[in-house]
Amino acid sequence: MALFKKIKGEFIDIIEWLDESNNTMIHRFDRYGNEIKMNAKLTVRESQKAVFVNEGTIADIFDPGMYTLNTENLPVLSTLKGWKYGFNSPFKAEVYFISTKNFTDLKWGTPNPVVKRDPDFGPVRIRAFGSYAMRVKNPEAFIKEIAGTKGDFSTEGVSEHLKNIIVTRISDAIVESKIPVLDLAMNYDELSQFTQNKIQNEFDELGLELTKFLIANISVPPEVQEAIDKRSSMGIVGDLNKYTQFQTANAMEAAANNPSGGGAAEGMGLGMGFGMANQMMGAMNQTGQQNQQTQNNHEGTPPPVPGNIKFFAVVNGQQAGPYDIDAVKQLVQSGQINRETLVWKDGMANWTKASEVPELSVVFGSMPPPVPPPVP
Repeated sequence: MALFKKIKGEFIDIIEWLDESNNTMIHRFDRYGNEIKMNAKLTVRESQKAVFVNEGTIADIFDPGMYTLNTENLPVLSTLKGWKYGFNSPFKAEVYFISTKNFTDLKWGTPNPVVKRDPDFGPVRIRAFGSYAMRVKNPEAFIKEIAGTKGDFSTEGVSEHLKNIIVTRISDAIVESKIPVLDLAMNYDELSQFTQNKIQNEFDELGLELTKFLIANISVPPEVQEAIDKRSSMGIVGDLNKYTQFQTANAMEAAANNPSGGGAAEGMGLGMGFGMANQMMGAMNQTGQQNQQTQNNHEGTPPPVPGNIKFFAVVNGQQAGPYDIDAVKQLVQSGQINRETLVWKDGMANWTKASEVPELSVVFGSMPPPVPPPVP
């Protein structure tokens, strides 16, 4: 078998590499005794480069193409070998094929949280992860700095070192950017570009090019996420006064429609509903008056005309209005409002029967009381 390999090695060689993997960066061409015959054929495919090494010294580098090896296209090796007048016998040299394709979907992530001082939440622990892509840019530098004399070298052999570089630089970028936690998600592209620019110089030293750097996610601890969710909820609620009015109206409707068995129980339910509504409306009115007064002070708006009094009324178990005096008269005449109807106007602490409000005495004073039932 050894004799067959030796005899086979004396024929004109075809030197090439068919890469069947997705992660091999360097492949050393295997041949008997590293002997290469004169006029051997060298084939370098696209996304490859071939590097000839003589006794540990990098000699000639070939770009994609097909070559017939002789002293004309091996100038450095010819000088190292001392071939002043050409050569006619096999020579020894190591041939390394370098893959220059883009190696994609390489992962990175922060193994430990990065502490960032945030203007809204104070010191916050942040984690980040993403992906990157790279390729061999300078085969000579890559062999010297990373691969050495290994016959085959894959992305796994360099990924751990590259991840350490990336994590260090992305941690610095997150802290130095001073971007608030609430705004980090909208700045992934800017952070990615900033980090890629910082890392590229270190990749250059290794003969590599960082072709893509992406941040997939920056996460915060659960307690910070809860605080962010609460702040978002407050933004959705919006005007608290309007929200309180809405809740009050719902409470009154629920109290009026409470199926508590009718009679005294129904009256008790209505009373509880109106009592709760009075308390909520009183608090809401006080807040509204304060806000209106503040707005008037700032904008110079005069208060409402004293004579233009408007009343709210509980009609069919629901709040209705506001109505001016004339409108109240019409509702009294139509029977929708009577002496027992609960009414309220600005300045009143609680809902009150219409007959007990001085401003409405004129309305009921001009109308006769209900006709008494006939005596049996």
